[in-house]
Amino acid sequence: MKKNIEKEEVLENEEVAEEVTSEKEEKTELTLEEKYEQLVLENAKLNDKMIRRAAEFENFRRRNASDKSNWIKNATERLVLEICDVVDNFERALHPDLKQSDPQAFKKGIELIYQQLENVLSKEGVKKIESKELEFDPNMHEAMAHIPSDFEENMIVAVIQNGYMMNHKIIRPARVAVSNGQKLPQTKKENKNK
Repeated sequence: MKKNIEKEEVLENEEVAEEVTSEKEEKTELTLEEKYEQLVLENAKLNDKMIRRAAEFENFRRRNASDKSNWIKNATERLVLEICDVVDNFERALHPDLKQSDPQAFKKGIELIYQQLENVLSKEGVKKIESKELEFDPNMHEAMAHIPSDFEENMIVAVIQNGYMMNHKIIRPARVAVSNGQKLPQTKKENKNK
C-alpha cells in the first residue's frame, strides 16, 4: 500500500512537472479563461488527493484501534486462563475424597493453591505491599484507625487489608491501623499481678 502511494506521488509529481513546462511554453498563448480553467482543474486534483489521504488515514486509525483492542483482549485472556487453573484446584480442595479426610493434607493443599495464585500475580508484576511494623506512608497506606499501642507514633500496628503494587505502581493502598503513640492501658488482671 505504501509503495502504491509512493508511485502515485511520483506520477503526480511528473505530471505536475510536465504541466509546469507546458505552462511555460503556453504562457504567452493562454487567455485568462484558460488559466482559470487550469487552476480549477488543478484545485480539483489537489482536493481529490487530500480526500484520499484523509480516507487512508481514517482507515489506518480504525485498524490501529482494532489491533490495540484485540491485543488487550488477548492479554486478559492469558491471565484468566492462569486464574482458571487456580479455581480448578480450589474446586478439588472443596470436594475432597471423604474416605481420606486428613486436615493436614487439606491445609497443605490450600497452601499450595495460595502459592500458585501468588505465582500468577507475580508473573503479572503484582507485589504485596509489606506494611506491618513499618512507618506509615500516606503514598502507600490508608489509615483506617489510630489506636494506642506499644509502638511509637505513626508506626503501623495492624494490616486490615493488604495493598498491592503492579509494575511499581500502587494499584491498591494497604488499609492499616496506626499507632497514636499512647501506651495500651493496663487491664485489671495485669494490675493484680503487680
